[in-house]
Amino acid sequence: MGRVSGMARSHEESHEIARRGASKPLYYLTMFLLVPIFRLVFAMRVSGTENVPRKGAAVIVPNHKSFWDAFFVAVCLRRRVHFMGKAELFQGRKGRLLLALGGFPVKRGESDAEAIETARAVLRRGDILALFPEGTRVPDPNALGTPRRGAARLAIETGAPLIPTVITGTEKRRLPLPRRVQVAFGEPVPVDELTATPEDASRVINEQVWPAIDQEYQRLHARPGLIAAGIAAAGIGYAIRRRRKK
Repeated sequence: MGRVSGMARSHEESHEIARRGASKPLYYLTMFLLVPIFRLVFAMRVSGTENVPRKGAAVIVPNHKSFWDAFFVAVCLRRRVHFMGKAELFQGRKGRLLLALGGFPVKRGESDAEAIETARAVLRRGDILALFPEGTRVPDPNALGTPRRGAARLAIETGAPLIPTVITGTEKRRLPLPRRVQVAFGEPVPVDELTATPEDASRVINEQVWPAIDQEYQRLHARPGLIAAGIAAAGIGYAIRRRRKK
């Protein structure tokens, strides 16, 4: 497999590296170090990993609240996860690291044929690709953005199932400060009987994938508040009982 050496001198070179496949040892070494840190610091609650295929291509489609979302998805899975990032991030040492961790650049605000072809290459070789249908971070903790159909179309073109995925707890965070993070992988949405048309891609993302994500996001987003309320109520009850004993 190709290694990430030296600074990627161009957008095209970054994609060549991503299509060949960057260093697996470096990826898994990094994950080995990150997984216990992320799970401990953020008291991560992860569910539904059995819905992610153990082998073969899959498109994971999470909601997007933070720069760190792709990493939170990656530390949940034993398989290597590839993801797109804005082209400005893939410069210097940080760019080399992101390439090694499965990232590849995309030019935002324009049609990027190189990024689309790299995404196809990742899926055609049977790997996992994480794509954020919202296209950008949506900082509002109480709402999701409007999904685009690109992820669904790539899935249909390559026959990869779509995995609706929800992330909560990363809202309004530039740095991954300690806070409970929840990641839930939903049941795969098959695309075998669909055609790679704008209509089919829009239909599956808007009528099947995104409603499932939105419903689960609202449920999980409310959970920390319920837990906190329960703890507070328990504390109040304990204080009342102590007063009565006095």
